[in-house]
Amino acid sequence: MDYRILLQEENDAVRERYQLSMERIRSMETEEMRLPYGSYFKKTAAFIDQIGKLVEGRMQGGRDSMSLEQLQAENRALYQDILPGSYGESYANPDYAVEQLGDGVGQLLSFLYTEIRADIVYAYEMRLTNITILSELFLEVYNLFSLAWEDGADIPDKQAVQDALYWFVSDYSDLTVTWRVREGVDPGLSFAADIIMESNLSDLRYLYRYGEYVADSDLKLASFMNTLPQETIDRMADTYTEGYRKGFEVMGRDLKKKKTVVVEFQLGFERMIRRAAASFKAMGLEVVFYRAAVESVNRRANGKRGYYGTPANRQYDYDHRYDSALYMGNAFKERKLAVLKAAYEEFREEASWCAGPALVETFGEEGFAPVNKKTALKLNAHQEELMVAYANESRRIVNQYMPGDETSFTIIAFPKPDIGPDFEEIFRETIELNTLDYGKYQRIQQCIIDALDEAVHVLITGRGDNETCMKVVLHPLGDRKRESNFENCVSDVNIPLGEVFTSPLLTGTEGLLHVSNVYVGDYQFKNLRIRFEDGKVTDYSCGNFTREGEDAREEAQGRALVKQVIMQGHEWLPLGEFAIGTNTVAYAMAQKFGIGDKLPILIAEKMGPHFAVGDTCYSFAEDSPMYNPDGKEVIARDNEISLLRREDMSKAYFSCHTDITIPYSELGDIKAVREDGSEISIICQGRFVLPGTQELNEALD
Repeated sequence: MDYRILLQEENDAVRERYQLSMERIRSMETEEMRLPYGSYFKKTAAFIDQIGKLVEGRMQGGRDSMSLEQLQAENRALYQDILPGSYGESYANPDYAVEQLGDGVGQLLSFLYTEIRADIVYAYEMRLTNITILSELFLEVYNLFSLAWEDGADIPDKQAVQDALYWFVSDYSDLTVTWRVREGVDPGLSFAADIIMESNLSDLRYLYRYGEYVADSDLKLASFMNTLPQETIDRMADTYTEGYRKGFEVMGRDLKKKKTVVVEFQLGFERMIRRAAASFKAMGLEVVFYRAAVESVNRRANGKRGYYGTPANRQYDYDHRYDSALYMGNAFKERKLAVLKAAYEEFREEASWCAGPALVETFGEEGFAPVNKKTALKLNAHQEELMVAYANESRRIVNQYMPGDETSFTIIAFPKPDIGPDFEEIFRETIELNTLDYGKYQRIQQCIIDALDEAVHVLITGRGDNETCMKVVLHPLGDRKRESNFENCVSDVNIPLGEVFTSPLLTGTEGLLHVSNVYVGDYQFKNLRIRFEDGKVTDYSCGNFTREGEDAREEAQGRALVKQVIMQGHEWLPLGEFAIGTNTVAYAMAQKFGIGDKLPILIAEKMGPHFAVGDTCYSFAEDSPMYNPDGKEVIARDNEISLLRREDMSKAYFSCHTDITIPYSELGDIKAVREDGSEISIICQGRFVLPGTQELNEALD
């Protein structure tokens, strides 16, 4: 069904409820309310009224006549309350909400206000049902307070308020979770596609059609993209789309069986995305675009997926990363899984068409130093277990409808203007980085693989202040003429090129992984330490919260951040990957501009040895043969944990794979150790010494 017709039918069905709720909320402006809660309800009602006026304006049309300055003012007005300058006195800030409204009820009302702020994107997409149900929830909670005031109490029973919020999330998950599944597989939901493919991209007003917060960096990026010649845009897009096609080719999967590709990007890249959509269409793929989730039931605690603008306030996102603590329990977990399963069953045909995601990542923002607030909602130990269990079980549901051995992906990254005054030069060098000589690196990396295939284990050490000392055990090879442990990775799914990687054996793999600075997702980790025994993480820490005279609380905060972002909530994880990055050109670029601490893991992992905790590189596709360009089969696709899938699927996967790189500047030696104890030096004191690889040192020198 056409997207506009679908929404028209849904909006017509809910229009009376929408209008009634809006009228009731607007009448609250003149009502007498008990302070301090009246201030909260009036301010939230005023925001909902602001949304109502936005909807009316969109219904009446004429927005094309608005100037860039008018659109900017409107955008800022919508997001003003959570911008850093205003957030200190926003009810979205749990500290302020608790200070004004009291502990317990403050967190509940902060959650409610944050959920209601999703109305912004609902208004732009004209999804009146979502606005209506949030307005009705707001009125339900307000009525609880009104009744309490009539009875002479300041607040109603807190459990009654929490129950209202719980049942809202649970009951309407049929709507929210199902839509989330559909927008990720159905190209008919064309809201973003219409903007990208139909707008005049030289007129930056198009950025304000999404409803996302539009930062100065988004405007600068889009402006810069408009200065690039079409041949450069074509080169960027073609590298990205050709990498996607090659991914299917090297994995031996049939792209012709698929009809759609999911494209994820940040605002500002629309010229490249439009060109990429044309290239995908030539491959027989229609592009699906979906927005980064705005409701807590679908939001991710670690980073965003989909399309989105620069965050209005990263601390705001951080404060609400665990809002699911308000409703997560055994019953809700099972409810959400049931809805997820039903949604994929409803859209099973669309899911079967999907070839997988193609991501455009960005880098260059300043490192984010989050503040851990006691007032923010947090998961308890049982809820953490439930979240991990949900992630694992939902992954299996998705794999049932979108099998991992039938799909692929690709990722490419570019800088944002936030990286500094050298942005344009860094951007152009990144384009060159993304298009390095495929054949040259394939040849050099084969030399490394040939040496590693003689080894039973690999030793990796740091130098200077880096304390890394790791022993990584390799799979035994039955026939070295036909088998290999390492994949020769050039420019296909992971762009830029430059690594050889394996899924090591766990038994006997041990040691300490230490990095002084590394980006993982949206977070910069300082002095990160992870210890392994028999290939499993046994301890971890970071120095992000270390202050003069460190105490146990600061150490615990560091551990909690590692557990959240790197361990993805798990108490332990196996070592899923060991790799040696060969892209010294990327390292040289980082050194030249002093941006090593700002590069994403996609590039950083090519700049030294890296280790990934979680699933192997071949999760859910271990039984699909994988061959290197020299014809040898990569046999290291399993480890002792992933093999458990043959007995109990729930014990084999962790639904995460997090890379951590040791940069060349902190790297000591990498040695391949043969069965007789003799060694082959691959890297010594951060320089390649293996014959056939010394050419890589040119960029380092």
